[in-house]
Amino acid sequence: MRTIPPALKTHLGGEATTTCHCWRVTRRDGVVIGFTDHDRDLVFDGTAFLAASGFSASESEQATGLGADADEVAGGFSNAAIDEKDLAAGRYDGARVELFLVNWAEPQEHMLLNIREIGEVVRAGGQFRAELRSLAHRLNRPQGRLYNRRCDAKLGDGRCRVPLAGLRDEGLVVEMIDRSRLLVSGLADFAGGFFRLGNILFSDGLSAEIERHERRADGVALLSLWLPLEEDVEPGRAFTVTAGCDKTFGMCRERFANQANFRGFPHVPGADFAYSYADGERVHDGSPIFE
Repeated sequence: MRTIPPALKTHLGGEATTTCHCWRVTRRDGVVIGFTDHDRDLVFDGTAFLAASGFSASESEQATGLGADADEVAGGFSNAAIDEKDLAAGRYDGARVELFLVNWAEPQEHMLLNIREIGEVVRAGGQFRAELRSLAHRLNRPQGRLYNRRCDAKLGDGRCRVPLAGLRDEGLVVEMIDRSRLLVSGLADFAGGFFRLGNILFSDGLSAEIERHERRADGVALLSLWLPLEEDVEPGRAFTVTAGCDKTFGMCRERFANQANFRGFPHVPGADFAYSYADGERVHDGSPIFE
């Protein structure tokens, strides 16, 4: 049950009200930004809520039970509010959003209406639209593990346990052919293909997944990315690159010698094997099956 502060309750019971909505966004990196649909900035609880953001919200319905409610907010990109680069870099993914009802004439008279998390974000024409999901949506997340032949751990994490010291290096951008292909220096000690399926991370948080790693005769490497970068990168820009893994038992054993920590189930037959029949050529003796 929601309790309305006495001062705000008195104001809402009057003949005329001066209320608006405010959103406080707390990103995963700890940065806190406030927005309001009022026509001037408001300050309360140590947060400045900006009016210049163009923030607006869709209609919202509240329901009882554990159903996952969702609504939307929309706005324009602004240097004083949300920067498109930050949104593209994923800094707002999963951010906590608190919605307040506020008496803009007396901002200290406010009430928390609900708490949401930012879900899907759509960007177009200098504007964005973000889905706000209720915390109940976490109940829809898959729990436990799936029995797959491939590993479900992330390379170098606590379940994988492969040390990344020899699988990571730093380099500089030599030339950006296009947003999907970069010529880089600093990787001359690594054979071609070493960083295939890996990740490239720039100092400002911009990152991308690597599709191919080709080593050229002049010592410069060509990195081809699965998806184009969100922005141009200039020559001389520093980055950190980390090797990747295709999640197969073969690569885990032969490249990383980490088969004891393999987090897949290579002994589980695939659907093709399960639906096959005895043909006199293959051996079906219960022996292990590896990729």
